[in-house]
Amino acid sequence: MNQEFPLETPIPPPAPPLKGGARTAARHPPLQGEGWGGDGVKPSDLNLALFDLDNTLLNGDSDFEWSQFLIRMGILDRELFEVKNQAFYDQYKAGTLDIHEFLDFQLKPLSRHPHTTLDEWHGQFMREAILPMIGQPARDLVRQHQAAGDLCVIITATNSFVTAPIAREFGIEHLIATDPEQRDGEFTGAVAGIPSFKEGKIIRLENWLSDRGWTLEGFNESTFYSDSMNDLPLLRKVSHPVAANPDDTLRRHAEQHGWPIISLR
Repeated sequence: MNQEFPLETPIPPPAPPLKGGARTAARHPPLQGEGWGGDGVKPSDLNLALFDLDNTLLNGDSDFEWSQFLIRMGILDRELFEVKNQAFYDQYKAGTLDIHEFLDFQLKPLSRHPHTTLDEWHGQFMREAILPMIGQPARDLVRQHQAAGDLCVIITATNSFVTAPIAREFGIEHLIATDPEQRDGEFTGAVAGIPSFKEGKIIRLENWLSDRGWTLEGFNESTFYSDSMNDLPLLRKVSHPVAANPDDTLRRHAEQHGWPIISLR
């Protein structure tokens, strides 16, 4: 049976701060592939590090907390939205979530307010809800991969409006998330393309890699950290699946298959 183990030490010092308190990511050499040009290293010379976000790098769920934040602010009606928000979250944890039904619920509020107003609210959301959910072990894990020159990507089912500033806080420049549809710079309340959820994460990752002339198999090693049974499809695809803060179903699967189990809390 697997046992939880601490992160490797020593940890490299943090990267220098950027404006707004974000941190820079260690930069890998330019890769060969579409859109890069020039002479660079091949993906086969590099490792790919994929990170789930909610309850993996974060000690909580940013999707759930965004709705709760809007409820506390009085922007969403508590009586109408809080019970639904909890119900969808429970369905996610149980592996029964209808992603399109949830996205209809989650993205509609974005369409009712100007993008500039949403950005202002998100800054407050980051300070009040997200920063307290980022523990030092998660920051250290990301820095270890960055210091090793790995290509780091956050891949999450949560929409990119909520998660892009969180990725910047971690110093990770590559984000694959569910994309809210926009028209003339404003959100429509609909989803654009395939949600980055369950098997959709594989499709979105493969498309993201293909756009750059890469494949998952082309990297020297690929690692994916996740807490959720919903990520089993992608965990089975990478060469090094890691169960991080796993739910009960993922923990059992990891123990049965000899996958590492770690705590980032």
